[in-house]
Amino acid sequence: MGRADARRAQGREARRAKGGGIRRLFTWRKILGTFFGLCLLGMGALAALYMYVDVPEANAQAEKQSNVYKYSDGTLLARSNSEVNREIVDLGVVPKSVQHAFVAAENKSFYRDQGIDLKGTARGLFNTLSGKGKQGGSTITQQYVKNYYLTQDQTVTRKLKELVISLKVDQRTEKDDILAGYLNTVYYGRGASGIQAAAQAYYGVDAKDLDTSQGAYLAALLQAPSQYDWANATPTGKKLVKARWAYTLDNMVDEGWLDKAERDGMTFPVPKSPKAAPGMEGQTGYLVEAANDEMKQQGVTEEMLDAGGWTITLNIDKKRQKQLEKSVDRQLESHLDRKGNKVDATVQAGATSVDPKTGKVVALYGGVGATEHWYNNATRQDYQPASTFKPLVLASALENESTTQNGDLIGLNTVYDGTSKRPVVGSDTPFAPQNEDDVSYDSPTVQRAMDKSINSVFAQMVVDVTPSAVKRTALGMGVPDKNFPERPAITLGTMNASTWDMAGVYATLDNHGKKVTPTIVKSAEHRDHTMEPVDGVGGQAISRASADTVTKALTEVVDLGSGHEANTSAYDAAGKTGTSENNKAAWFAAYTPELTTVVALYGESPKEGGGQVSLTGTANSGRANGGGFPAKIWADYTLGALGGGSDATFDLRGVERGETAVTETPSEEPTPSETPSETPSEEPTPSETPSETPSETAPTPSDTPSETPTWTPSGTPSTTKDPEDGGAQPPGERPGADTLPGQ
Repeated sequence: MGRADARRAQGREARRAKGGGIRRLFTWRKILGTFFGLCLLGMGALAALYMYVDVPEANAQAEKQSNVYKYSDGTLLARSNSEVNREIVDLGVVPKSVQHAFVAAENKSFYRDQGIDLKGTARGLFNTLSGKGKQGGSTITQQYVKNYYLTQDQTVTRKLKELVISLKVDQRTEKDDILAGYLNTVYYGRGASGIQAAAQAYYGVDAKDLDTSQGAYLAALLQAPSQYDWANATPTGKKLVKARWAYTLDNMVDEGWLDKAERDGMTFPVPKSPKAAPGMEGQTGYLVEAANDEMKQQGVTEEMLDAGGWTITLNIDKKRQKQLEKSVDRQLESHLDRKGNKVDATVQAGATSVDPKTGKVVALYGGVGATEHWYNNATRQDYQPASTFKPLVLASALENESTTQNGDLIGLNTVYDGTSKRPVVGSDTPFAPQNEDDVSYDSPTVQRAMDKSINSVFAQMVVDVTPSAVKRTALGMGVPDKNFPERPAITLGTMNASTWDMAGVYATLDNHGKKVTPTIVKSAEHRDHTMEPVDGVGGQAISRASADTVTKALTEVVDLGSGHEANTSAYDAAGKTGTSENNKAAWFAAYTPELTTVVALYGESPKEGGGQVSLTGTANSGRANGGGFPAKIWADYTLGALGGGSDATFDLRGVERGETAVTETPSEEPTPSETPSETPSEEPTPSETPSETPSETAPTPSDTPSETPTWTPSGTPSTTKDPEDGGAQPPGERPGADTLPGQ
């Protein structure tokens, strides 16, 4: 044997010795012994824990605190109820099928198990230890123990206590008593704790009158009360809760608690619209709701809010809040006959007022009253902002240094073709919107187009800038990405936005392009929790020159255009009107150097479930356009909010005039097309046709103007009057006013 063979043999012998040592160390006998030892140790620990942990007294729901809400000056706005919204009912009151629905949804084996789910509890402990969020796998008994004896803390200690107490409770307490305690303590959302409060909150009936289908919804709701509340649920949330409702009923069939044929005949029981808790009447409920929503966005959970103990100071200025309420009453409500006029009964007003230097929401109007109309009209996003979006098209054109199809740099003096129903040039998507009353304008400047809200001009401008660039600018300024396709029709404000959203957008213009985010919570203090308030002012969303140029354009809209109702010598103002298709919404968004306010009217059907309807005929005054009631409310409020007026003026720098191409001599006056029509001559594609296309105009002094309008290339009016600058026309004398695509 050679030297190399000897070394290899020695290596083999060494490996055999090492392997034998490992095998001797890890024999099956030793492994099994270790396993059983650990099991015995664990059992001993559980036994010790079982002996050590006793069933405590019920947790002190009586110690539940109220939340205190204050105005910005520290005076009391509201105090949430200190008592839980709960009414204890006997289990016998709850229909048997409803009892079974909760068991089917939460714990099918409830009547058979020992009160705990070891596998689910182990999964919950693992989730807690690994930081994967909420624990899961609890039985009804465990949930009852957590609600009645313990806290909502997500800790291993609390989970172990829950396990031991659940075992003891299950041994000492009848299943029906456990189920009764569970149904009466669990939280259902809408401020309702317990099944009686939930039955009233969601269906307006007592618990004894719930049917099986309704009970299955309430049972399904427990998995995620906020996400699954039908009134506030997203499309995904509605899909999920319907699936869980079906899952609950199917489990009832599997357990023999529900006949298959009866189950197949059931339809989803849509709950009633929610109502505010007592004590939240008038605007108070809207203000509290807006504050709570902002706190949730900042990481304060619904459970933390519901536990109470918060002192929440709002940015709401008490005097300005009262002024806004008075202005709506004076300029709108006093003119309405809500009981005798079917149109007046549909009118909903909303408004948001913001300090443009800080983003503070200083006043808010959510509707006729939070206990009468649940939805907050200031923050709802189901209506379109219409032509209040057009200034953002100009802002994007300026920001991107866009040019016309002729290569002219876009600015206030740039000339466009103002022909009504003119097809846009340069777009793959056909679009030919009609101007207000089908009026055509010869070679209007951009300033003139903003004054008169000329649809054909801004439709072409969107194409010149590109819809994607316009959308990018709008999102950066605060328009939400809701129903916001990148197509030319966005020039008519066909996306969805609230007065809150648009107040932030216009405050950004007012603040020389620095991004303003409306914020209502000044501070939120709690003994055990913290919350960082929203920073209301950010960096430059658009350049100062772009913002100030838009402001310059909007000052003329107030002085001479469709927003003239807000014109007064008491303050400098800039703004834009907007009215959607079929007059379903009317807007006025405007600002002074010190205050930005957006006011809107919405047509909402008073029937259950709502639905958008036309505002035409409001207060028997024809079409309720943005230059009417909204502008009057804005002007009345602003004058009062500024203490009768202000000497502050807009500090505008770098206003961009743009380039003016050589054009044909304008005709003497804007001319209607030969055959006025209520619809564009070239229909947009189905995807391009907005559901609510905006429209508006400044009122005219008479049906036929006595003077011929002439305009200089700069867009500055001469001494002659434009036919749309004066007073309102009588109802019924404006062709297509109710269905025109928008201004």
